[in-house]
Amino acid sequence: MSFERACALADVPEDEALGVTIGAQDLAVARHGEEVFAVEDLCSHAAVALSEGEVEGCTVECWLHGSRFDLRTGKPTGLPATEPVATFPVDVRDGDIYVDITTTLNGVTPQ
Repeated sequence: MSFERACALADVPEDEALGVTIGAQDLAVARHGEEVFAVEDLCSHAAVALSEGEVEGCTVECWLHGSRFDLRTGKPTGLPATEPVATFPVDVRDGDIYVDITTTLNGVTPQ
């Protein structure tokens, strides 16, 4: 795995998402409790930034049409989205969040 620094842990408030870019990959980095997630920052339904949506527990809701995605699996949990978004491995160390954009946890190819 090839982890690259995405942001400081302190930059992502609990139950919120932050849009970051590593290389050419846009990510929504979200935090719930002690868990940190990284998903493709692009709703599979309407191609808008998921990082601008609301995080509740382990889900993120797209601000445009209300599609919801499980941050752990990338699977849609609320319509109108029917396709998952890519999820990426995360490592938190020394107060920073690192993401491996070369590997997806759910096998979904980023758009």
